[in-house]
Amino acid sequence: QVQLVESGGGLVQAGGSLRLSCAASGRIFSINTMGWFRQAPGKGRELVAGITSSGVTVYADSVKSRFTISRDNAKNTLHLQMNSLKSEDTAMYYCAARTEGSHEYNYWGQGSQVTISS
Repeated sequence: QVQLVESGGGLVQAGGSLRLSCAASGRIFSINTMGWFRQAPGKGRELVAGITSSGVTVYADSVKSRFTISRDNAKNTLHLQMNSLKSEDTAMYYCAARTEGSHEYNYWGQGSQVTISS
C-alpha cells in the first residue's frame, strides 16, 4: 500500500506560479514512476507530467516549457513547479504513482485544487 498526499494548491493569478508537492508513504520501495494528473470539471483526467525512478520525464504538450516535475527520492516527495499559469490550467491536480509490476498508475492522492484567476 502506498499513500500519497498532495499540498500546495490554491488560487493564483494568470501568469503566476505555484508549486505542488506530494508526500509518499507506505511501500515506498515499490514505487517506480510518479506523475501529476489533472481533471477539470466535466473533463477527463489527463497526465500533466510523469517522472521515472531514474529521472526520465514526460510532459503534456500543453504544459511543456512551463511546468517542471521533480522528485526527491531521499525524502519520498514529488513536486510540480508550475510557471506562467493560464486559466486553462485550472483543475484538480492529483499525485499518482505506479509501483513495480504495474503498467498503469495504481495509487492516487486525494487531489489538490489549482485555480487560476484572470
